Amino acid sequence: MAMILEGFPTGFLQGNCFIAGCEATKEAMIVDPGDDGAEILAALERKGLTARLIVLTHEHIDHIGAVEAVREATKAPVAMHRTAYEYTAYQSDTAMMWLGRPLPRMNEPEIWLEEGQEISVGRLRFQVLFCPGHSPGHICLYGEGVVFSGDVLFQLSIGRFDLPGGDGLQLFRSIRDKLFALPDETLVLPGHGPTTTIGQEKEHNPFLKNPRVYMGIDPD
Repeated sequence: MAMILEGFPTGFLQGNCFIAGCEATKEAMIVDPGDDGAEILAALERKGLTARLIVLTHEHIDHIGAVEAVREATKAPVAMHRTAYEYTAYQSDTAMMWLGRPLPRMNEPEIWLEEGQEISVGRLRFQVLFCPGHSPGHICLYGEGVVFSGDVLFQLSIGRFDLPGGDGLQLFRSIRDKLFALPDETLVLPGHGPTTTIGQEKEHNPFLKNPRVYMGIDPD
Protein backbone atom coordinates (compact mmCIF):
# COMPACT_ATOMS: atom_id res chain seq x y z
CA MET A 1 0.00 0.00 0.00
CA ALA A 2 1.41 3.38 -0.99
CA MET A 3 2.06 5.63 1.99
CA ILE A 4 2.45 9.40 2.01
CA LEU A 5 5.17 10.21 4.54
CA GLU A 6 6.20 13.58 5.90
CA GLY A 7 8.63 14.16 8.77
CA PHE A 8 10.15 17.26 10.30
CA PRO A 9 11.67 18.46 13.60
CA THR A 10 9.57 20.67 15.84
CA GLY A 11 10.28 23.07 18.66
CA PHE A 12 13.36 24.00 20.67
CA LEU A 13 14.21 20.35 21.38
CA GLN A 14 13.82 19.35 17.69
CA GLY A 15 11.71 16.26 18.22
CA ASN A 16 10.68 14.68 14.95
CA CYS A 17 6.99 14.68 14.12
CA PHE A 18 5.83 12.29 11.39
CA ILE A 19 2.67 12.24 9.30
CA ALA A 20 1.81 8.93 7.65
CA GLY A 21 -1.02 9.10 5.14
CA CYS A 22 -2.89 6.51 3.10
CA GLU A 23 -2.62 7.46 -0.55
CA ALA A 24 -5.93 5.78 -1.37
CA THR A 25 -8.11 7.34 1.33
CA LYS A 26 -6.09 10.48 2.25
CA GLU A 27 -6.49 9.57 5.92
CA ALA A 28 -3.46 10.15 8.11
CA MET A 29 -1.79 9.36 11.41
CA ILE A 30 0.30 11.94 13.26
CA VAL A 31 3.15 10.53 15.33
CA ASP A 32 4.58 12.65 18.17
CA PRO A 33 3.31 16.22 17.68
CA GLY A 34 6.00 17.68 19.92
CA ASP A 35 5.55 21.39 19.20
CA ASP A 36 4.65 23.83 16.42
CA GLY A 37 1.06 22.69 16.06
CA ALA A 38 0.40 25.19 13.27
CA GLU A 39 3.24 23.70 11.21
CA ILE A 40 1.83 20.20 11.69
CA LEU A 41 -1.63 21.30 10.59
CA ALA A 42 -0.14 23.11 7.59
CA ALA A 43 1.68 19.93 6.55
CA LEU A 44 -1.59 18.00 6.64
CA GLU A 45 -3.27 20.60 4.46
CA ARG A 46 -0.34 20.73 2.06
CA LYS A 47 -0.52 16.98 1.55
CA GLY A 48 -4.31 16.96 1.29
CA LEU A 49 -4.64 14.66 4.30
CA THR A 50 -7.20 14.33 7.09
CA ALA A 51 -5.87 13.28 10.50
CA ARG A 52 -7.70 10.25 11.90
CA LEU A 53 -5.29 9.31 14.70
CA ILE A 54 -2.57 10.89 16.86
CA VAL A 55 -0.03 8.43 18.26
CA LEU A 56 2.41 9.28 21.04
CA THR A 57 5.45 7.03 21.39
CA HIS A 58 6.04 8.30 24.94
CA GLU A 59 5.36 11.16 27.32
CA HIS A 60 8.35 13.52 27.08
CA ILE A 61 7.61 17.17 26.34
CA ASP A 62 9.34 17.19 22.96
CA HIS A 63 6.88 14.52 21.79
CA ILE A 64 3.59 15.72 23.29
CA GLY A 65 3.92 19.52 23.43
CA ALA A 66 1.39 20.20 20.66
CA VAL A 67 -0.91 17.25 21.22
CA GLU A 68 -3.82 19.20 22.68
CA ALA A 69 -3.69 21.89 19.99
CA VAL A 70 -3.60 19.28 17.25
CA ARG A 71 -6.30 17.13 18.88
CA GLU A 72 -8.58 20.15 19.18
CA ALA A 73 -8.01 21.24 15.58
CA THR A 74 -8.36 17.81 13.96
CA LYS A 75 -10.75 16.06 16.39
CA ALA A 76 -8.55 12.98 15.94
CA PRO A 77 -8.30 10.59 18.91
CA VAL A 78 -5.01 10.23 20.77
CA ALA A 79 -3.41 6.81 21.30
CA MET A 80 -0.74 6.12 23.94
CA HIS A 81 0.44 3.46 26.38
CA ARG A 82 -1.25 3.77 29.77
CA THR A 83 2.05 3.87 31.68
CA ALA A 84 3.34 6.67 29.46
CA TYR A 85 0.24 8.72 30.17
CA GLU A 86 0.73 8.29 33.91
CA TYR A 87 4.17 9.90 33.55
CA THR A 88 2.83 12.98 31.73
CA ALA A 89 2.00 14.45 35.14
CA TYR A 90 5.72 15.04 35.66
CA GLN A 91 6.32 16.90 32.40
CA SER A 92 5.20 20.41 33.40
CA ASP A 93 8.29 21.01 35.56
CA THR A 94 10.46 19.70 32.74
CA ALA A 95 8.79 22.12 30.33
CA MET A 96 9.52 25.03 32.64
CA MET A 97 13.18 24.05 32.79
CA TRP A 98 13.66 23.54 29.04
CA LEU A 99 11.10 25.85 27.48
CA GLY A 100 10.47 28.47 30.15
CA ARG A 101 6.75 27.80 30.09
CA PRO A 102 4.48 25.23 31.72
CA LEU A 103 2.98 22.38 29.77
CA PRO A 104 -0.80 22.18 30.20
CA ARG A 105 -1.99 18.91 31.68
CA MET A 106 -2.61 16.47 28.85
CA ASN A 107 -6.13 15.08 28.67
CA GLU A 108 -6.59 11.32 28.80
CA PRO A 109 -6.05 9.50 25.48
CA GLU A 110 -9.04 7.96 23.77
CA ILE A 111 -7.07 4.80 22.92
CA TRP A 112 -4.70 2.75 25.09
CA LEU A 113 -1.94 0.95 23.19
CA GLU A 114 -0.56 -2.47 24.12
CA GLU A 115 2.07 -4.87 22.76
CA GLY A 116 0.93 -6.61 19.58
CA GLN A 117 -2.07 -4.37 19.01
CA GLU A 118 -2.79 -3.46 15.38
CA ILE A 119 -3.84 0.04 14.46
CA SER A 120 -5.01 1.18 11.06
CA VAL A 121 -5.29 4.45 9.17
CA GLY A 122 -7.09 4.14 5.87
CA ARG A 123 -5.55 1.01 4.35
CA LEU A 124 -2.29 1.33 6.28
CA ARG A 125 -1.61 -1.16 9.07
CA PHE A 126 0.82 -0.85 11.97
CA GLN A 127 1.73 -3.07 14.92
CA VAL A 128 2.46 -1.77 18.40
CA LEU A 129 5.81 -2.84 19.88
CA PHE A 130 6.19 -2.23 23.61
CA CYS A 131 9.78 -0.97 23.99
CA PRO A 132 10.50 0.39 27.50
CA GLY A 133 13.92 1.58 28.60
CA HIS A 134 14.08 5.21 27.54
CA SER A 135 10.80 5.64 29.42
CA PRO A 136 8.58 3.03 31.12
CA GLY A 137 5.65 3.23 28.70
CA HIS A 138 7.48 3.71 25.41
CA ILE A 139 6.02 2.11 22.28
CA CYS A 140 7.24 1.87 18.70
CA LEU A 141 5.06 1.34 15.63
CA TYR A 142 5.98 -1.07 12.82
CA GLY A 143 4.30 -1.42 9.45
CA GLU A 144 4.40 -0.50 5.78
CA GLY A 145 8.18 -1.02 5.72
CA VAL A 146 8.96 1.49 8.47
CA VAL A 147 9.26 1.62 12.24
CA PHE A 148 8.55 4.79 14.20
CA SER A 149 11.16 4.29 16.91
CA GLY A 150 10.58 7.38 19.06
CA ASP A 151 13.53 7.79 21.41
CA VAL A 152 14.50 4.12 21.53
CA LEU A 153 16.78 3.88 18.50
CA PHE A 154 18.56 6.62 16.56
CA GLN A 155 21.09 6.65 13.74
CA LEU A 156 24.24 5.19 15.38
CA SER A 157 22.85 5.99 18.82
CA ILE A 158 20.16 5.10 21.33
CA GLY A 159 17.80 6.94 23.65
CA ARG A 160 18.90 8.22 27.03
CA PHE A 161 18.18 5.98 29.99
CA ASP A 162 19.24 8.33 32.80
CA LEU A 163 15.88 10.14 32.94
CA PRO A 164 13.14 9.22 35.46
CA GLY A 165 11.91 5.72 34.70
CA GLY A 166 14.81 4.94 32.36
CA ASP A 167 16.55 1.57 32.40
CA GLY A 168 19.57 0.76 30.24
CA LEU A 169 19.15 -3.01 30.31
CA GLN A 170 15.48 -2.70 29.37
CA LEU A 171 16.40 -0.37 26.53
CA PHE A 172 19.02 -2.74 25.16
CA ARG A 173 16.60 -5.67 25.29
CA SER A 174 13.83 -3.65 23.64
CA ILE A 175 16.10 -2.89 20.71
CA ARG A 176 17.60 -6.38 20.49
CA ASP A 177 14.38 -8.36 20.94
CA LYS A 178 11.82 -6.12 19.24
CA LEU A 179 13.48 -3.76 16.74
CA PHE A 180 16.37 -5.96 15.62
CA ALA A 181 13.85 -8.74 14.95
CA LEU A 182 12.44 -6.62 12.10
CA PRO A 183 13.68 -7.01 8.50
CA ASP A 184 17.04 -5.36 7.84
CA GLU A 185 15.55 -3.12 5.15
CA THR A 186 13.04 -1.59 7.58
CA LEU A 187 13.34 2.20 7.55
CA VAL A 188 13.83 3.58 11.07
CA LEU A 189 12.04 6.90 11.65
CA PRO A 190 13.47 8.16 14.96
CA GLY A 191 12.31 10.79 17.42
CA HIS A 192 15.41 12.89 16.71
CA GLY A 193 17.89 13.13 13.88
CA PRO A 194 18.07 11.44 10.47
CA THR A 195 16.51 8.20 9.32
CA THR A 196 18.42 4.93 9.20
CA THR A 197 17.65 1.24 8.68
CA ILE A 198 17.54 -1.75 11.00
CA GLY A 199 20.33 -3.39 9.00
CA GLN A 200 22.61 -0.36 9.31
CA GLU A 201 22.09 -0.20 13.06
CA LYS A 202 22.72 -3.91 13.53
CA GLU A 203 25.97 -3.55 11.66
CA HIS A 204 27.28 -0.21 12.92
CA ASN A 205 25.56 1.02 16.10
CA PRO A 206 28.30 1.03 18.76
CA PHE A 207 25.87 1.00 21.70
CA LEU A 208 24.33 -2.27 20.54
CA LYS A 209 27.55 -3.87 19.36
CA ASN A 210 29.37 -3.22 22.65
CA PRO A 211 26.89 -2.38 25.40
CA ARG A 212 29.37 -3.04 28.18
CA VAL A 213 31.60 -0.23 26.96
CA TYR A 214 29.04 2.25 25.64
CA MET A 215 26.11 1.63 27.99
CA GLY A 216 27.81 0.28 31.08
CA ILE A 217 25.56 -2.78 31.19
CA ASP A 218 26.00 -6.54 30.89
CA PRO A 219 23.08 -7.81 28.78
CA ASP A 220 23.83 -11.52 29.36
